[in-house]
Amino acid sequence: MAIQLSTAYVAQFDAEVKQAYQGTSVLRGTVRTRTGVVGSTHRFTKIGKGAAQPHVPQSEVTPIGATYATKTATLSDWDAPEYSDIFMQAKVNFDERRELVQVVGNAIGRRFDQLIIAAMYAASSPETVSNDIGGTDSNLNVTKLIEAKRLLDKNNVPPGDRFILVHANNLAGMLAETQVTSSDFNTVKALVQGQVDTFLGFKFITIGDRDEGGLTLATNDRSVLAWHRTAVGLAEGIAPRTEINYIPTRTSFLVNAMFSAGAVDIDDEGIVVITCDEA
Repeated sequence: MAIQLSTAYVAQFDAEVKQAYQGTSVLRGTVRTRTGVVGSTHRFTKIGKGAAQPHVPQSEVTPIGATYATKTATLSDWDAPEYSDIFMQAKVNFDERRELVQVVGNAIGRRFDQLIIAAMYAASSPETVSNDIGGTDSNLNVTKLIEAKRLLDKNNVPPGDRFILVHANNLAGMLAETQVTSSDFNTVKALVQGQVDTFLGFKFITIGDRDEGGLTLATNDRSVLAWHRTAVGLAEGIAPRTEINYIPTRTSFLVNAMFSAGAVDIDDEGIVVITCDEA
């Protein structure tokens, strides 16, 4: 039996993995992204504020004194390999290929998400909302969302491109809120759809438990994240790509996906950590 796969087949598998990865990574597109990075680090620039000065006729103008700061994303390298035994499949057929595409694509997507989550948790001074807002030791609620919105508004964060990442347990807490489920307050019929799409200007993204870590849970307290797109940077050095090689000593094809990327918080004023008690 031939053990060489055609170039067309490998290219098709690679394209399918990329499609699956882009479909399963829930945070891709929610942050400032730079692709084609050369080197092991990339610097994202943050421009400071400046105030206009009164004009004095026939005098030299005074610069507003805008400052520039940089945040560095350090790229890390990742693999997502899996073997396909030739004795179990005469050839990597369509069904197994689709299974491997999902396994590899999902693994890449979750890892990309975790890089972004870790960058926000690493922020030195993000805005915070305690678990006692809206009730002692409370889960995610409207009062906490209003406080998160207030903090971003206070920092003059643009109203568009705001996201919030919640665990399924936090979403359940939100669905118990009348302001969320009642059409008197919300045009989204949350109880019918079983989900919250957008509320108080935040685009909701929901995840469950993840082997990569997901949203941090300490005893009963979950750290939910809200942010603006420009507050976090993702640098991609090597875009996800795949290889399929035959390994004689294992009588198997080694299917491997790889990428190199790193994330960093750019502006702590655009990140809010919301503590939610899930007890």
